Amino acid sequence: MANRLKGKTVLITGASSGIGRSTAYEFARTAASDLKLILTARRLETLQEIAADIEKNIGKGVKVYPLKLDVSNVQEIQGFVEKLPQEFKEIDVLVNNAGLVKGVAKAPEINPLDINTMISTNVTGLIAMTQAVLPIFLKRPNGGAGDIINVGSIAGREPYQGGSIYCATKAAVRSFTDSLRREMISTRVRVIEVDPGQVETEFSVVRFYGDKEKADAVYAGCDPLTPDDIAEVIVFTAGRRENVVIADTLIFPQHQAGAGGAMYKKPT
Repeated sequence: MANRLKGKTVLITGASSGIGRSTAYEFARTAASDLKLILTARRLETLQEIAADIEKNIGKGVKVYPLKLDVSNVQEIQGFVEKLPQEFKEIDVLVNNAGLVKGVAKAPEINPLDINTMISTNVTGLIAMTQAVLPIFLKRPNGGAGDIINVGSIAGREPYQGGSIYCATKAAVRSFTDSLRREMISTRVRVIEVDPGQVETEFSVVRFYGDKEKADAVYAGCDPLTPDDIAEVIVFTAGRRENVVIADTLIFPQHQAGAGGAMYKKPT
């Protein structure tokens, strides 16, 4: 796998924490002798700390370019590729990881600002990032080449109460990914989706507007997946032989069998 990833340039959105951060480290560990990473998120200082740590402690062959980017702002995405340093322009792998959920309100009480935030980040931003990077893939000889890895969710397959907008955004990601795969069928561009179940990240803290106590209650009595678990799968999909497309992956912790109430919690 290290040989297959050697020399590649990987762009990861939402890389300052959670799955995105873990994915950056996993790529770096896997191809430590020759790899370029572009890490984007809204928290530039955090990205700079991650970049310094990877370059110092993972491998001297890994070069990291941290870039402040809010994917919910399409204007920021447009033209960002042209602003990259020359050595980072030839992107080989795009990991569309940035995403969030806000609140547990049900219609008609869903905050319009929360609706806009989720759709602009999870759907519009993902599509805009794909459209910004895809021309790089398609201009390559012999039909183009590159990997688009979209991080979806079990929520995109099974909607649940209190998550209607978030579920709708992840269903949109799933439909967009499936359509794009069909549109790329005559190319060597691989379109991949990785759908996690319950993963313990800042996800629930954001959902509950910073209320850590409520967020912790989500994982009480459970042994959720970690960001590292998902990162391993993402890097595995990118490290397959070129003709192998891990098109669709659903990942659960042992105690989960679906969305919503399809989870076992140990008695407390």
